[in-house]
Parts: sequence; structure tokens; C-alpha cells
Amino acid sequence: MSLNDPIADFLTRVRNGLQADHDAVVMPHSRFKTEIARILSEQGYVEGYSVEPGRVGQELRLTLKYTENRDPVISGMERVSKPGRRQYVGAGEVPKVQGGMGTTIVSTSRGVMTGHEARKAGVGGELVAKVW
Repeated sequence: MSLNDPIADFLTRVRNGLQADHDAVVMPHSRFKTEIARILSEQGYVEGYSVEPGRVGQELRLTLKYTENRDPVISGMERVSKPGRRQYVGAGEVPKVQGGMGTTIVSTSRGVMTGHEARKAGVGGELVAKVW
């Protein structure tokens, strides 16, 4: 199975896991995906994440988070910069998601961070995804 966009795959697996009411989703591990998982965890969108040995290489396990009524905490996710069309923003142009209610994930020269952290640090970068 060849995959051109592992980040879109990551977001889709999380989306599908939430729709199917799963407790966790497992996917192939990469440092970049682990960084995105760290941000989702820090921002309270997922319970947590762990890197585990898989059949081939390592796997990233994301524990999904729901409200008391079993509604997913994440109501939407969107891949912004795609392999065919990358999207970059300057430090002053990092967009807010849902009027600040959501999170922008930005890949900067100083690592992967939220849009809020990027604005604070005064760095721009590639707009990876939006979560709300």
C-alpha cells in the first residue's frame, strides 16, 4: 500500500476511529505524526498517545477522547497543506480556527507547534492542519 500523504492518512484514521466510536486508533509511527499527536494531547483533543513496537517498525497508538455523552471531543479536522499544494504562512498570518476555539498545527523551523505558539514565537511555517 503506497501512501502519498501520511498526515492526511493520520487525520482520516482519527476521524474514522471517532465515527466508529473506537477507544484508540493505531497507525504507522513517524516523528512528525508523533509531534501532531503530542499537540492534540496537549490541547486536550485526545486522551494520550504512545509509541509501541509493531509488526514492522513502530506503531503510534492514539487514545481517543469523548465527552460524557460519548460525543467525540474533536468535531472536525482538515488537512491544509497538501503534497500537491503546500501552504505556508508568515508569523503574522497564522490563521485562527473557529475564532480561536480550534487549533492550527504549524510545522516551523523550530519544530511542530500550535498556531498560538507560532504567533507567540514570531515564526511562520507550513500550515499542516486545523482541528476543532
